[in-house]
Amino acid sequence: MAFTNVSETAQEERDQPRGPANAPVFDHKSAVNLGHWEPFLKGQPFSAFADLREHAPVYWHPEEEGLGSGFWALTRYDDIRQVELDTATFSSQRGGILMNYGMPEGRYPLLHRASLDTMICLDQPYHMPLRREHMPFFTPTYISELRKRVDEHVSLLLDGMEQAGPVVDMVEMFSAELPLFTLCEILGVAPADRPKLVKWMHYLEVAGHTMAQGDDIDPTFFGDFVQNVLEMFEFGKRELLARRAEPRNDLLSSIANAKIDGELLSDEFLDGSWLLIVFAGNDTTRNSLSGTMRLLTEFPDQKARLIDSPDLLGNMVHEAIRMVSPVMYMRRTATRDTVLRGQTIAEGEKVVMYYGAANRDPSVFSNPDQFDVSRGNAKDHIAFGIGPHVCLGQRVANMQLEAAYSQILTRFPNITWTGEQEIAPNNFVHAISKLMVNLGAH
Repeated sequence: MAFTNVSETAQEERDQPRGPANAPVFDHKSAVNLGHWEPFLKGQPFSAFADLREHAPVYWHPEEEGLGSGFWALTRYDDIRQVELDTATFSSQRGGILMNYGMPEGRYPLLHRASLDTMICLDQPYHMPLRREHMPFFTPTYISELRKRVDEHVSLLLDGMEQAGPVVDMVEMFSAELPLFTLCEILGVAPADRPKLVKWMHYLEVAGHTMAQGDDIDPTFFGDFVQNVLEMFEFGKRELLARRAEPRNDLLSSIANAKIDGELLSDEFLDGSWLLIVFAGNDTTRNSLSGTMRLLTEFPDQKARLIDSPDLLGNMVHEAIRMVSPVMYMRRTATRDTVLRGQTIAEGEKVVMYYGAANRDPSVFSNPDQFDVSRGNAKDHIAFGIGPHVCLGQRVANMQLEAAYSQILTRFPNITWTGEQEIAPNNFVHAISKLMVNLGAH
């Protein structure tokens, strides 16, 4: 059967939002509304996750008016691992990877289509061949060479922070800039064009919240939102088509010339590929960088250990990502009736895996809310997912955090988070849009 764009086949949320086909086994109610962005404005609701892990590890979250049908929320490590690995039963392609995409009348069509027509929303046999085209830019050898350029850029960014200090916004001056630089080096985006990506990321982070406001939306902001989204896709399409005509040694060229079923990617998949790489390659590392600074401030004893024993830095990176879990969830859709922890899940129902909950599961991580830079199994976190869909850029993310904090703690050993932060209205990624830090005396 010929390949068809995911956006043309994904099940529409307007198709009868409903309760579960089978009665929930766990009679419990979540302390927070996981379907709405508001409970996430102060960070992930870890206490609510702990409550669900104990009382309703496979929890039916009811439908949200105007957003789409309900879903099964998973909060235990082993259950999420099982779903991630069973790609025959739990599909990314059938309905996409977001818990809902809003009702059709409330969507921005271009953004909605691109969010589905992308590698992350493909099952086999299509996912792996497209993934393989990206792999040369994520090998240990390539990343080792990239590290040299990243180290140089970290030093330049810290110079800027020192000149502006002692109190600076780490997001604006560092966390948003380093992943942008690294991503653009991999993609092959010209330095003059790179600042545009920071602006576009701002609008992508608040997209769900913006579109959900309906009639209450600020028309000025909506106009800016639409204009920036259009600019982002126009830029990506132009760059990709240029690489198709004249390939270079960069990731954009690999994407532009990738094929599915022997055919070059459709315009829809070019848009989707551009959206995915901009969002996934930029946003998650940015929030891990900022989230790590919070942890080092909240756990000063661990910061002191790290300064005294720099060899712990590599393990600290895994532990920090476990604690931060910047991507809060991924969704799958059941392809057939199945049973998970005694709960029957019907074919077509959504399953949402909360990585932040899994990464603080006490059955896997002892004293899970403690930041421990020497934790023996920190690498076992699943913040990047697991299995065929594990994040392709995880090595790049780890490298950037190690490069950043090896210099930050050497140059500013007394740096601390002031307690001031802003978190974007988003229940998909933990998006830290502002984090004030004091560089301290050094």
